[in-house]
Amino acid sequence: MAYRIYLVEDEVNLNQVLTTYLQKEGWEVLSFTAGEAIQPFMQIPADLWILDIMLPDTDGFSLLREIKEKYSQTPVVFISARDAELDRVIGLEMGSDDYLPKPFLPRELVIRVKRLLERVYGSGLIKEQSAELSGLGPYTIDEQKRMVLDADGMVDLTSKEFDILLLFKNHQGQAFSREQVLRQVWGDDYFGTDRVVDDLIRRLRKKLPELRIETMYGYGYRMVVL
Repeated sequence: MAYRIYLVEDEVNLNQVLTTYLQKEGWEVLSFTAGEAIQPFMQIPADLWILDIMLPDTDGFSLLREIKEKYSQTPVVFISARDAELDRVIGLEMGSDDYLPKPFLPRELVIRVKRLLERVYGSGLIKEQSAELSGLGPYTIDEQKRMVLDADGMVDLTSKEFDILLLFKNHQGQAFSREQVLRQVWGDDYFGTDRVVDDLIRRLRKKLPELRIETMYGYGYRMVVL
């Protein structure tokens, strides 16, 4: 399973650039521009955090304290425009594993993250990440709790919406007829029109707009590999 990285950086352009560089390494990256948006994800462990000290609604030190209280072994990298020795020392004392002052090259951050992941998880420490968690594009899916989260928090899905999401997630690229979806999601005992599938897909597309579920006219649907 790919490493999951949470990036907290309020500069939107820099956030996007860093996310792209990190994803190129094959890592699953969830990015945030404010501390408040992170809270729903605090229950879903990351393998590594990248925190900006200065955020619009909180500070990196408070987030670091919260992370370390819940996941003491999870590595954290601090980034900041404040190249102050005191900030670096405070961060290290509170448990951060590295400190990178701005400006820096995105590649330098990637190298530091890679070395940190190898040092922590290559040393035999057990990853705190649950095997029930998986990523699907910008969404995180907790199959055990039957939850879906995006950058804004939890997405409210019905039981059947979640079931059909898992069906397509576990068979990306595979085409399903409406009849096949009915059997997989509703079971063989379902009696009714297969147009209920169309309604379910419509609602799922509205709630998860980044999913690429294609309509195969005259047949059914398939999810394009994300």
